[in-house]
Order: sequence, then C-alpha cells, then structure tokens
Amino acid sequence: MPAPARYTERMAGRAAALLIAALAAHGGAWAQSPEPAGAGPKTVAIVHVDTAPVLDGRLDDEVWSQAAVIDDLHQIAPVEYEPSSEYTRIRLLYTDEALYVGAELRYQDTEQVSAKVLRQGESFFGDDLFGVLLDPFHDRRSGYRFDVNPNGIRNEMLFQNVNQRQQNWQGIWQAESVRTEAGWTTEMRIPFKTLSFDPSSDTWGINFMRWMPRKSEWLGWVSRNRSQNPSVAGTVTGFSDLQQGMGLDVVPALSVTGHKGCASCASDSDTDPSLDVFYKLTPGLNASLTVNTDFSATEVDDRQVDLSRFSLFFPEKRDFFLADADIFEFGRIGGDIGFGQRPIFAPPTLENGRPFFSRRLGLSNAGQPVDLDYGAKLSGRAGRWNIGTLAMRQAGHGDVEATDVFVGRVAANVLSESSVGMIVTHGDPLSNLDNSLMGVDFRYQNSRLPGNRTLEGEAWFQQTDTTGLDGDDQAYGARLRSPNNRGLRGGVGVKALQRNFNPALGFVNRRGIRDQTAELGYIHRSNGLIREVYGGVDAQRIDLLTGGLQSEVLALRALELETATRERVNLIYTANREFVADAFEISEGVIIAPGEYAFDESGFDFSTGNHRVLAGGLNYRTGEFYDGSREMIRADLTWRPSVHFRSSVTYNYNDVHLPQGDFVVRLVRMQADIIFSSTVSWVNLMQYDNVSETAGFNSRLHWIPQAGRELFLVLNHSLQDFDRDNTFHSDHADLTLKFNYTFRF
Repeated sequence: MPAPARYTERMAGRAAALLIAALAAHGGAWAQSPEPAGAGPKTVAIVHVDTAPVLDGRLDDEVWSQAAVIDDLHQIAPVEYEPSSEYTRIRLLYTDEALYVGAELRYQDTEQVSAKVLRQGESFFGDDLFGVLLDPFHDRRSGYRFDVNPNGIRNEMLFQNVNQRQQNWQGIWQAESVRTEAGWTTEMRIPFKTLSFDPSSDTWGINFMRWMPRKSEWLGWVSRNRSQNPSVAGTVTGFSDLQQGMGLDVVPALSVTGHKGCASCASDSDTDPSLDVFYKLTPGLNASLTVNTDFSATEVDDRQVDLSRFSLFFPEKRDFFLADADIFEFGRIGGDIGFGQRPIFAPPTLENGRPFFSRRLGLSNAGQPVDLDYGAKLSGRAGRWNIGTLAMRQAGHGDVEATDVFVGRVAANVLSESSVGMIVTHGDPLSNLDNSLMGVDFRYQNSRLPGNRTLEGEAWFQQTDTTGLDGDDQAYGARLRSPNNRGLRGGVGVKALQRNFNPALGFVNRRGIRDQTAELGYIHRSNGLIREVYGGVDAQRIDLLTGGLQSEVLALRALELETATRERVNLIYTANREFVADAFEISEGVIIAPGEYAFDESGFDFSTGNHRVLAGGLNYRTGEFYDGSREMIRADLTWRPSVHFRSSVTYNYNDVHLPQGDFVVRLVRMQADIIFSSTVSWVNLMQYDNVSETAGFNSRLHWIPQAGRELFLVLNHSLQDFDRDNTFHSDHADLTLKFNYTFRF
C-alpha cells in the first residue's frame, strides 16, 4: 500500500490539529492588525425622486444630478484595499416603485473593455461587469445580487447560508448599458415587486462591485477577506413608502408539444396550459400557486462520467423551485461554498444528507418527467423569522400512486450573522411508502474576526420515519471552517448517516457511514505577474458505522497558481483507498470484486482566462485505479469570434485497464450559439457518451421581448446506436412551442 494512502487517517487528524494550532498562533497577529477603511462600516443616504430616469444606459437625464454618489471603490483583487486603477462613479435614487442604480465605469484604455456575451441567461464572468448586492432585511444573512455587462445582459442570484450563491434564480428587473469614449455606462431598474423587504425599516444592506477581466482586477465598496456577501456590505438609508402595487404576479403559459417515438412510430401531440400565481402577503412574505406545472423549456442537464458505485448529483434548474430556494437550505449541507480554493471532495459526498432536494419532485427514478398537478408555496421573512412551506400533488407514474408531499422550514436569526432552525418533510414521490423527516440545525457565521478573518460552522440533526424501517434512522453532522482568501485557511467536519436514514424528499448517495473531512492550506497573493499561489492538503475518510473503511482520499495540492491574465495551473497528487463490500459492474462485463484497494493518481489542470476569443482548459490524470490503471483527459475549447456567435466543445476520455478487462469511456459535449440580439438567441447542444451509446440534441430558440415574457421553441432529439455498430437511429423526438407572459399588478 502506498505510504500516502497508509497514513491518510493520521494526516486528517494532524490537519485538524494543525488548523486549530495555527488559528490560535495567528490570533495575536490578527488582534494587532488595524481594520482597513474598506472593511469598516460605510453608509449612503438614498434620494427619492418623483420622476424616473429613462432607462437607456446613458446617465444623461437631469434626474441623475439629484442622486447620491459613491466613488470610493477599492481593490478586492489582486491586493485587497489597494486603490483601484480605474475610476468608478455610482449614482443611487429611487421612486415609489423601483430602485435605480447608475454607474460610470471609466477606462484609461477603452480597448481593455471585454464585452463578448450578448445572450440573456448566459454567464458573463469573462466580461466586464458591474454588480449590486442588496440585503433588504438588513439581517446580514440573505440577499440578492444583480449584475450587468457592457452589452446590457443581466444576471442575478440569491445568497443563501450567508455566502453560498444560488445562481439559477431569476428575477424580473431591467438594465441597459452603453459603450462610451471613456469606458461604459449602465443603468439598472430593480422593481420593489421583485424584492422581499421589511417595510418598517428605512435601512438596507448594500454593496457594489466591478470586475475588469483583462486586468484581472476586482473592485468593491466594502469587502472583508476578499469577499462580498450579505454579512460584508455597507448600508443605505432613507427608504420610505415603497410600493409593490397589489404584489400580484400572474404567469399563464401555454405549451404545444409534438412527440415522435422512433423513425417508424406514429406521432402525437398535446397542448398544455399552465398557471403560476405569486402574491406578496406582506413585502417580506410570498405566496405562490402552480397548476399543471410545465418544465418543458428547462435547460437539459450536463451529462456526467460515472466511474463510481454511488449516485451522482444534478443541480436544480427549474424556476418554480428556485424562487426563495435560500429559505429551504438546511445545515449548510452542500451548495456553492462561495470562497476560492474549494476542497477537492466529490460534490455528491458534500451534498449527501440533504433533507430537501427539489429534484425529487417531477422526475421519476429513471429521470423521466412526471406531471405535477398543482402546488402551493409560502416563503419569506417576518421579523427575525425565515419561513418556507411547500405542498405539491404529483401524478402517479409506473407503480407509484399519485403523491402529496409537504416541506416546512423555519429558522430564526440569532447572534449577529447566525441562525437556528428546523425542517419537516412528509411524503415520498418515488414510492408508495409513508415517509417523514424532522431536523434541527444551527449555522454560525462570524465575518468580523480580528485580522479581517472569517469563521463559520454548523451543527445539525435529522431523523426519518419510513414504513418498514425501524431504528438506525438518524443523521447528524458538524463542521468548522476558516475559509479565508489569503493566508491560512482550513476546516474540519464530520457527518454520520445511519443505515435506515431515508429522506424521501432529500438526497442521499451513501448510508450507514461516518464522513470525516479536513482541509489545510495557505494562499499567497501579490500584484505581480503571478497573482495567486496556493498549496494545501485535503483529506476525507468515510467509514462504515458497523466498522471498517469505505472510502478514503488524501489530496496533496502541491501548487495552484493564477497569473495576472487569469491563466491557471494546478498540480495535484491523490492517494485513494476503497473497500468494496459488494461486487459492482463498473463497465459492461467488467466487475470490481469485493476487497480493499489502494491506488494513487497524479496530474495537472490548466485553463486560460475566459475573456479570450479562444479560451480553453486541459485536465489530465494518470495512475493506478483499483487493481489496474487509468488515464483521464478532459479538454474543452471555446471560440467566440463575435458577440453574435459562440461555439464550444468538451471531450472527456477515460482509458481504464483492469485485470478483469479494459474499457474506454468517452463523453462529448458540443454547443453552438447564434445570438441575433440581446432578446433573441438560438442555442444548440449535442451530447454523446459511449456507455449508453446515445446522442442527445437540444435546440432552443429563445425570445425575450422583455423580462418576465418569454417564447421558446425547443427541439429534443435522441439518437441511439442500438446495435453498437456506429450507426445511429432516431429513438424519440419532441418539439415544443411555449410562451409565458407575466402580468404584474
């Protein structure tokens, strides 16, 4: 057995001890560090106006001369609190109905402006952006972020668990941008109908950010530990008499779908009306109703390569479930951590133990759509309380009868940035068994430690009740992290899931285990050619509660660096141990026998800055794999010659050699986007893997005349090589025309 694998458990313990000792050793130095001006409290008084500016991105309306002005942004990267290299001026005002933000973003050399994305809904982190963070309850725990690029393309997200981000959330707001001789300008209109807030308070949390990718420079108004989130923000005062109208959104939709099962099969079609209604009972509490819920226009999942014996995790993409998704988060289990240098642990193990995972609804065990007849949701905030309830009726499918499900979540804000709460669920959409769950959690956050450091932690407990399962139905966990973005960072955690723990509305891919993790690393940042250097160790050991090892990984992250032009290079070495209790088929005809396996792997990652016309990356791993060997290559390339065209290709290749047999796994993903304007786009995606021998084609013509109104023409076509002779035949095809229109009252 290789030495690194032999000592993984000991290393994990040492990492935990080193973290605690190092934090203690740094305590004195932290206490002596004065707080930089950019980390301290900042306040701006907003101005109310009767006449709104014309939203054209130009900032030339007379009303902008009355606005509050902010121009003291500083660097967050590369060197936090250093003066910014370019000038930014922000203007704030509001009418009874909306918040208006205008920004002038200057460049000494306007050729450095990056603006390649023109399609609404596409990520544009490779472009220049200006962003606004809002914490309308001023509770330092939750909030919204709204970003815009120089082409006026919008992006929005929710904050959950303080620093985690739900980037698939969509809200209705407007923005326009204009390129100028001095750089670019932008105007945002954020309707109060889109936000939840406390009408009795005149104070919100607020922050601003600017990203300049060609300079690899990130600017902010307030920051700590190179981060901006609801707990790290300034304040805006002066709000009063904000109007949300009736607070009612009515969203009817109609979809017409034609189906064809195979090349020689008969065709059929159906017409499905659907209705979503959203009503603000109070400015902070939202009620919603959905009838005959339709997800036909939802983006398809990215295929994943699976060489493990455990379930994969696919994120939620459906709008209905993403609204107020932060309310239902529990115990800080999984999710986007929100800090750099994330641990290398497999995402499904981080998500393991979620009490509520909305993808359990509307999908069968095989991943096929299941009708949701109707549902209702009540979610939002009232004082210190965060409240979320969800009730849905799912149609029967296969041998599973129609099912009623319920989720209830409540949490109270405690201390300055922490919360304590509970969750209950009832119902099983994938079986006819009775199932319920109860859980309690405490989430701790302190972003104001001496030395500009952050400490977060959580503890949680869950118990399920399932027909036919008695006892051993609990799960519990705790974790402590210091996720600092400079200097020392690390964390330790443990969670245990008993063998009968069964959250029917949650996500579990391993049971009867104790999962222990430890991370320790150091980040050095500078303003030179090499902007960031990181080195560290991540360790994870998963033991069976009955005794003995299930999985173990020790990752030596020998060197991870990022240049001033955002090229990244990582060198990594991992030592793995796996105990296989039951034989499993890793590939057709290739069986991994029961036993204990130890294998090492090494490799590198390289990627270019995504602001380039031609950008890409290469990941390579080679080494032992169970009792054989594996070579893994993942390559991706994106070409964006203009704002009107984008193409990309991703290729995953695994070449596995085992005594039981050799096999190769290939996965190909190709995308070609034609963007006619900021309101009309045509996105084409093809995915193929040689395990299922299927090729899936998804084509989406998308028209957004304005936010909240959309038309989709979606083609899904699946082809399969039934005889595995490299000849593909049509398996099934669907063509859907869908239109939805939001009426706001």
